[in-house]
Amino acid sequence: MSDTLLKNVQEMLNEEKWTRAALSNYSTSQFKELDIILKEAREDREDDELKKNCDEHLVHTKNSIIALYLSGMIALSRQIIDDSALINLVTIFVDNHKWGIVKYLCERILDYGESRFALRTLAECYKNENEEEAVYGIWERLVKVDYEEADLAKSLAEHYEKLGNIENTVDYYKKALHRYINKQLFTNVREIWEKLLGYCPEDIDFFLHVQKKIAKNISEDKAVLLLQDVYTVCKNRNDIDTAISILKFILQYDAKDGHARKEIIECFQKKYAGHSQLEEYIRISNLSQSYRNVHEAITDFEKHIAFDKGNFVFHRTWGVGRIAKVQGDEIVIDFAKKRGHSMSLKMAVKALQTLSKTHILVLKATWKKEKLHEKVKTDCAWALKNIIKSFGNSCDIKRIKAELVPSVLSAGEWTSWSSRAREILKSDPGFGVSPDNIDLFTVRERPISIEEKLYNEFKAERNFFDRALTIRNFVSQKTVELDSEYFAGMFAYFSAYLRSRSQITEQTVASYLLVKELAGQYPHLGAGLSLNFLDIFNGIDDVPSLFLNLKDNKFKEEFLHHVQLFVPQWADIYINLFPHALTQSIINKLTETENTGKLRDMTLNCFENFRDYKEAVVWLFKNSAGEAWYKEAGIPFEKQLITLIHILDMSYREIENHRDTTENRKTNKQVYSILFKEGTLNAFIDEADDDTIIRLYTFINDVKDLDPQDKLNLRSRILDRHPGFQFFGDTEKTVITRGLLVTAAMYAEKQKQLAHIMEVEVPANSKEIGFAISLGDLRENAEYKAAKEKQDNLNSMVAKLKDEIERAQIFDPRSINTGRVSFGTKVTLCNDSGEKEEYAILGPWESDPDHNIISYLSPFGGAVLNKTAGERFEFSINGEKLFYVVDHIAAAQI
Repeated sequence: MSDTLLKNVQEMLNEEKWTRAALSNYSTSQFKELDIILKEAREDREDDELKKNCDEHLVHTKNSIIALYLSGMIALSRQIIDDSALINLVTIFVDNHKWGIVKYLCERILDYGESRFALRTLAECYKNENEEEAVYGIWERLVKVDYEEADLAKSLAEHYEKLGNIENTVDYYKKALHRYINKQLFTNVREIWEKLLGYCPEDIDFFLHVQKKIAKNISEDKAVLLLQDVYTVCKNRNDIDTAISILKFILQYDAKDGHARKEIIECFQKKYAGHSQLEEYIRISNLSQSYRNVHEAITDFEKHIAFDKGNFVFHRTWGVGRIAKVQGDEIVIDFAKKRGHSMSLKMAVKALQTLSKTHILVLKATWKKEKLHEKVKTDCAWALKNIIKSFGNSCDIKRIKAELVPSVLSAGEWTSWSSRAREILKSDPGFGVSPDNIDLFTVRERPISIEEKLYNEFKAERNFFDRALTIRNFVSQKTVELDSEYFAGMFAYFSAYLRSRSQITEQTVASYLLVKELAGQYPHLGAGLSLNFLDIFNGIDDVPSLFLNLKDNKFKEEFLHHVQLFVPQWADIYINLFPHALTQSIINKLTETENTGKLRDMTLNCFENFRDYKEAVVWLFKNSAGEAWYKEAGIPFEKQLITLIHILDMSYREIENHRDTTENRKTNKQVYSILFKEGTLNAFIDEADDDTIIRLYTFINDVKDLDPQDKLNLRSRILDRHPGFQFFGDTEKTVITRGLLVTAAMYAEKQKQLAHIMEVEVPANSKEIGFAISLGDLRENAEYKAAKEKQDNLNSMVAKLKDEIERAQIFDPRSINTGRVSFGTKVTLCNDSGEKEEYAILGPWESDPDHNIISYLSPFGGAVLNKTAGERFEFSINGEKLFYVVDHIAAAQI
């Protein structure tokens, strides 16, 4: 069937070439017949071969209608960002005024997603047919995909303006405004600016955002002209705070603007009309004097104006106070423990910090603790807004916690409260993030849109891959528009990597994959970009290193997928990548495509060169040991275990030498788990012959840093399964583990003790500290000092317990060796007087000298350790030498 289809198409191409069919003979029905051929080719999976034949035909016959259509449509269906064939085809029929065919071709192109070329051409078709409403519909689609199109956006705004649809009018005027700014056409900008001021004067955030762009793209003096219009509107609406903000922007651009200086004084006079010291503070700050730097004068004035009767202040020693009186140059303040304190205004401005009534310090000082606790706990958003505003409207989670724990919330309450707080900060439009630091949150005077919120997060991110996550999050939002300036700015960041490819980096590859991903959903995004994965891949210097630097699993999977699709020797690339990538998807794809021979050879190579591929050996053993190709490698199981033991030893030595510590700790933990925790070694030894056991035990015994207790456990296992087994050179001593040997019962007891301190004593202490703080003046606060001392003691106890529990090694009673004095044995000694003394040798946790239980870490425990029956030894204490003979060794009751 497929051969017949390809043959028929070739005959059609030849016939078209020989007969030179006139364009006038073509109709939409012939293209519909070609669509049937395309459908059959897809079903028979011959579309690639069909495209190849058409492309070869176009080399000699560049205007072949059939070849252009078939090749172009297949490319479009594969999301290959190369629409040159279809553009050439449509242009041929446009030039010959075959509008019916042009319309059909454009609609077929648009079946696969928006295309600027197809939309523009289709709009021309509707114009020729005088279908005005259809033209506007196409223009709307075009404006959404062509971020540079300003005139059509303006035309759409005027169209909806005539219809009285204000929402659409404003939307399209805003789009046009941004695009005219990008084109630096100030006349058009000012015209639309005035229109928008009439329609949405309350949207101050929009105007302030846009004016910054105008200052940057056109000029600062043009931004000032437009800001003056906004100021006039705000002043007429009596929005004094916003008017002051706009005047500050104007003065930033031109500090010598006398009119703006005069206007800001008038605004301050309106805002603080009831302030007792208003005119005096204007005079002191020299705000009205042109010789004084206007920014310094404004700062000075705003510092002074905050000092008025009833306002709150903070002193680093006396805490929060309330201004009781301001008279001339004297100010009287009531602090909690220093009421009626008087100081000069000049001194107050320097020494005190003014606080709003909702500042967290004021709330702590003036509200009852129970009331504040309840309000904070039940109204998370209220607490967040007040704390963030308390610190210059820029605050991170650590600072918020410091203000609430333990003075308002307990550590336990903070855990659940902070989870709710993070969700609110993320989703509530009343909060945003600083464009300069992703960790700093701000409070918005007006709600922020999800587009702007994500855009600010994008700008604040400094990591490339975090930005990629943000733009994906942006696209996933149902309410955002991809024709917004915010999306255009984010998308341009990634597309810039594709336009400048002097060196192929992980950012270049990730940008390609991301743009390809987005263009797959929205084809118009790929217009104008040359996207060829093979060219990018061939420019990579070190494929494994680049792959590891793709700090996003989705990018890694897409990279592997593209390698398979576009790189001829993809299987070999996969094999070379696997020891670095260690991903199941590589194994699965090679298995599906019957490349198991390559997997077998790779496995052999990894085990033979385990020093270079130790992580790959561990991964293969853990995840692929049951696969047929792994078994076909024919590696004896004993050799596999010995290789793992070598890797264990290597990782210990690398850790000790501080080389790649994190990676080696991970490998060490995995191998240790395989050999010991999962019982792999024990299971093999149970069935092994004596020679094999000797070899394996020798290798284990040679691992210098392996915990000796594990060696003892293995030795006991061998003796348990093979009674009478003889170890070569069986003179080894009991070497005490580097950890802390403990019994299971005492380990459980210590865990209970730690839990009690953490869950009962620490929270109780936090409440004691919070209460002591509420008493004020920490310097002379005995309750506070006592609570802090207890806190230090608890912290020390917790640290010690955690360290000991972490070091603890639970002793297995089955591993008791009565051939020597060791942990878990009971030894009977004869002293110089011939009297017998009996001691149990356990650990420091179990030590109880009054009942003859001795720690193996004690001086006497160390002296008797490793002694055998009949052996004589001496022990010195307080300058006196004591002599003992080991009479008998037995297992202690544990």
